[in-house]
Amino acid sequence: MATDLLACTYRGDFPILDQKVNGFPLVYLDNAASTQHPVCVIDEISRYYKEDHANVHRGIHALSSRATKLYEEARVCVAKFLGAASSESIIFTRGTTEGINLVASSWAGANLGPGDIILITEMEHHANLIPWQMAARRTRASLQYIPIHGDEGSVDWSLVEQRFTDSPVRLLAFTHISNSLGCIHPVREICAAARRHGVVTLVDAAQSAGHAPINVQELGCDFLVFSGHKCCGPTGIGVLYGNPELLADLAPYQFGGEMISRVTYESAEWKPGPHRFEAGTPHIAGAVGLAIALDYLQRIGRSAIQASDHHLGQLAYQKLSTLAGIRILGPKTDRAGLVSFQLGTIHAHDLVAYADQFGIAMRGGHHCNQPLMRKLGLQAT
Repeated sequence: MATDLLACTYRGDFPILDQKVNGFPLVYLDNAASTQHPVCVIDEISRYYKEDHANVHRGIHALSSRATKLYEEARVCVAKFLGAASSESIIFTRGTTEGINLVASSWAGANLGPGDIILITEMEHHANLIPWQMAARRTRASLQYIPIHGDEGSVDWSLVEQRFTDSPVRLLAFTHISNSLGCIHPVREICAAARRHGVVTLVDAAQSAGHAPINVQELGCDFLVFSGHKCCGPTGIGVLYGNPELLADLAPYQFGGEMISRVTYESAEWKPGPHRFEAGTPHIAGAVGLAIALDYLQRIGRSAIQASDHHLGQLAYQKLSTLAGIRILGPKTDRAGLVSFQLGTIHAHDLVAYADQFGIAMRGGHHCNQPLMRKLGLQAT
């Protein structure tokens, strides 16, 4: 199949995979936690530090001008990658977690109050749960949960729209693809339902940005976040996309150099656009590397990646299903390429340690989903 050929075609682009672990060829199956880097990303980051490194937006000398140009070109690249109408909607962050915290601080602080409801699913990563716990505590809003059903983690989204009608839901934050269950949620339909009731939406695209086509204008989301290190890019760089109308009224939550237009001893005024959310020296090399990584994914084609993920995920599910004592989480068919499972009474850490002896890198643990694991009666997968 063509999907089988995808990995064979591009595996050679990743130098880290050309090694042995414990005497066995490395089999890297931990991409949901962090992807590896193609050589084009490694080379571009190295080239940047060798030839173009300087601080951005702060100088008029040649190196600073070149660095600034690369940094802002990366913003344009991200906008195109997400189908955003303008790069002014793109804020660079340290990752998905910081992007969610920015919204939970700035938007929630200005728009939520007693009686308002923040709605999230029971399968959210801690990064899309704890910030809302803190926001609810600060604003005296109520954090409520959309229930999931069974090991498949299914959600009845029609009942969620009924909650929009029956209660004062102000914000819905949900994952596009669950990092523990592999569920794929119908983002466009969910956001359309929320919009009909004036509910602001935030989509956690950490697991989907590098694996499926995304167009924020077609999805109709208000905020969307993802991390570079899950898209073949560097660590420490991420993206927050914001609806231009909401960003225009959003106050910064970090303060310092370069996010200001004017400062006196008594007060300060902020820059327009995304720069007022990027206080201090940003991760310039990270943005440069991210742009190359996203271009790399675009050249492969995210539809092709999605098809390959689906094929390999289904194959893994089918093979694992033949094992005695196996418990597989997530839907049987319409799922992403990640597969979580428990094998009998073997603890996940023991199974992962055993696999590592044969050069197989897997993730074992609660996957930053402790409440979900407790709901499912599990310690780890």
